[in-house]
Order: sequence, then structure tokens, then C-alpha cells
Amino acid sequence: MLMPKRVKRRRVHRGTMKGCAHRGNIIAYGEYGLQALQCGWITSNQIEAARVAMTRFIKRGGQVWVDIFPHKPVSKKPAETRMGSGKGAPEYWVAVVKPGRVLFEMAGVPEDQAREALRLANHKLPIKCKFIKKEVIANEGE
Repeated sequence: MLMPKRVKRRRVHRGTMKGCAHRGNIIAYGEYGLQALQCGWITSNQIEAARVAMTRFIKRGGQVWVDIFPHKPVSKKPAETRMGSGKGAPEYWVAVVKPGRVLFEMAGVPEDQAREALRLANHKLPIKCKFIKKEVIANEGE
């Protein structure tokens, strides 16, 4: 399960998720990617389930990159506890995702295989996503 090794503040506010992703919105490492179409919180368990689904489908061939990391702690108070006495302890960790963010990348496999693997990963996530390919820039060498 993904979580930070150490953090400065254990309990944070919920925050807002307005706007689109300005960073992490292009394919940086692989050839194919899974891009978010909605905003939301993706838990560390969901990230791991999606990663396992992809790697199992491609039978450990090719390469997979996970481009999101759960930095945000979500706290929860115990069941049947009275109001007051502070905020609850961190229960799990989430990655805050905005529309346009690339979640996973893949390389070294055929396109149809990558498309199916990323479709299986999409089913494990709580937001809508789409399959994208890396754009080849015409004047890259000049």
C-alpha cells in the first residue's frame, strides 16, 4: 500500500478540487496512458488494485508507470464516539486527481493489449478515464 514515509502534518483539511490539471497532464515516460476525465480522490488501495490488474493482463511484459501518489491523509473518528475531543486519526491515504491528469503509463506492449490493460485498470478506479497515446512531435530533432 502506498503512503508517505513521513509527513509534516498528519491531519489536513479536505480542500477543493476545482479546475483542470496543469501538471502531469502529458505522457512523460511511456507510449500509452490513462487520463482522468473527472476530479476525485483515489485511495492507495485503488491505485494498487489498478496496477495489479494491468500487470497481470500484460503478463509482466512491457513496463508500467504509476504517475500518482497518495499524499493526502483522510481521517476518521471511531464508530459510536461522542462529538468533540478533536479530529480523528488518519484512516487511509488518497491522491487528489483533477481532470486531465495522467494516472498510469505503459510501454513495450502492442496498442490493443495496452488498451485492454488500461480498460481493466479503469474499472478499479472511482472516476471516468480515457485511453491516450503519446503524440509524436514533428520537429523534435531539429
